[in-house]
Amino acid sequence: MNMSPPTIGFVSLGCPKNLVDSERILTELRTQGYQVVPSYDNADLVIVNTCGFIDSAVQESLEAIGEALNENGKVIVTGCLGAKEDQIRTVHPKVLEISGPHSYEAVLSHVNKYAPKPEYNPFTSLVPSQGVKLTPKHYAYLKISEGCNHRCTFCIIPSLRGDMVSRPIGNVLDEAKRLADSGVKELLVIAQDTSAYGIDIKNRTNFWNGTPLKTDIQTLCEQLANLGIWVRLHYMYPYPSVDNLIPLMADGKILPYLDVPLQHASPAVLKSMKRPGTIERTLERIHKWREICPDITLRSTFIVGYPGETEQDFELLLDFLSQAQLDRVGCFPYSPIEGAEANKLADQIPEAIKQERFDRFMQLQQKISTQKLQAKIGKTLAVIIDEVDEEGAIGRSMADAPEIDGVVYLNEENQVKVGDIVQVNIEHSDEYDLWGTVKR
Repeated sequence: MNMSPPTIGFVSLGCPKNLVDSERILTELRTQGYQVVPSYDNADLVIVNTCGFIDSAVQESLEAIGEALNENGKVIVTGCLGAKEDQIRTVHPKVLEISGPHSYEAVLSHVNKYAPKPEYNPFTSLVPSQGVKLTPKHYAYLKISEGCNHRCTFCIIPSLRGDMVSRPIGNVLDEAKRLADSGVKELLVIAQDTSAYGIDIKNRTNFWNGTPLKTDIQTLCEQLANLGIWVRLHYMYPYPSVDNLIPLMADGKILPYLDVPLQHASPAVLKSMKRPGTIERTLERIHKWREICPDITLRSTFIVGYPGETEQDFELLLDFLSQAQLDRVGCFPYSPIEGAEANKLADQIPEAIKQERFDRFMQLQQKISTQKLQAKIGKTLAVIIDEVDEEGAIGRSMADAPEIDGVVYLNEENQVKVGDIVQVNIEHSDEYDLWGTVKR
C-alpha cells in the first residue's frame, strides 16, 4: 500500500468569488487524501485557479501559469480564464488540462488522472466541517449564487461564469452554520448579483431544519441574523427589495453596510453600459435608507472615462457623488476587456482624459471620506481584530470590509487577539482610516 499522498501545489488568483471556488477545490483534494503544498518544488501536480475579468488579471494569470510550468511542468488550469482555452493554449501549449470557473468535478477528475487518488487518506480526520478556508479563521466568504443575468457592456462575467444559478437556501444556511460553529465571527455574503438571489428559481421554497423557507435575500438575511455573528452584504444592486433589508440593519440583526455597485450617474452612460435603475431613484433610496438606519455605511464602485462619456456626463457623476455622500468608494478608469461589447463603442476616451477625470473624482471623494471619518472621532465603535504584532493591533469597524475598505489602528495594543470584537474609542482619522484605544 502506498502510504505517501500525492502533493499538489495550488495558486489562487482573482476575486473573493474565485477564492471560494479555490476553497472548495482544496477541501475536495484534502478529502480525497491529497497533500496541498506551499511550493512547486517536487509537487506531483500544480493547479492554477485563474482570473480572466480584466486584461491585467489575464496577464497575471498567464504569468502564473508560465511560472508554474517553468518551476514544475505539470499544470492544470481552472477558473475564469479557463473559459478561454484557446488563449491559454496559444501562450502555454504544455498545460495538461483546462476547465472553466466552478468546475469542481472536472478539476478533481483531472487531478485523479495525473496524480491518482491515494489508497490511504491520512487527512480524513483533518478536514474541518466547514471545509478548507483561505481567509483568516474569524471571517469567511459565503457565496450564494453563481453567474449573472445582466449583460453590462463593459463586463464578460456571463460569458465566463454563465447565467445566474442560486444555491438552495438550506444549503447556504447549512454552510453558514458550520462556519459560525467553527468560530467565524463575520460572514461576507457574495455573488455576482447578491440582491437577485433566488430570482432565477422564482424564489422557490426550500427546507432548512424542517422549516420551509423562501429563497430570497431577505429570508436569507433573517436566518443568518440568528447566528449571532456579523453579516456583511456585497454586490447589492439597488432593487426595491433591498429596502426590506434596512430595518434588519437598524435593529442590529445584520451589519449596517451595503456594497452597491452603481458604476455611473449619467443616464446616457448608464444606458450605454446597459445598467439597470435610475440615479434619481437611487438617491431617493439612499436618503430613505439613512432615515431608517442613520448608521448605515454605503460603499460603491464607479468607472470614469467610459466610451462616449462627455464632460457633462462626468459632471453629473461628480454631482451625484456630492449628493450621495457615500462612505466608501472605489473608482477605476475604463479599461477595455477582451470580448466586452464596450470595445466596439465609438468615442473611446484618451488615456490622459481618463486619468484627469479619475484624479478629480478621487479628490472629491477624499474630501467626503475625510469628513465622514472625522465625524467618528469621539465615538465608541465595535472593532473586529485582524492583526496583532509588536507595534499594536489592526482591526475593522462595522463600516469596513476586509481588503477593500479602511482599518482601525490600535497602536501599542497587545492585550487583544485576532478575531476579538472589542469596543474602541476613536481618537484620530485621516482620509481612509481611524485610530483609537480599546475601551477598558
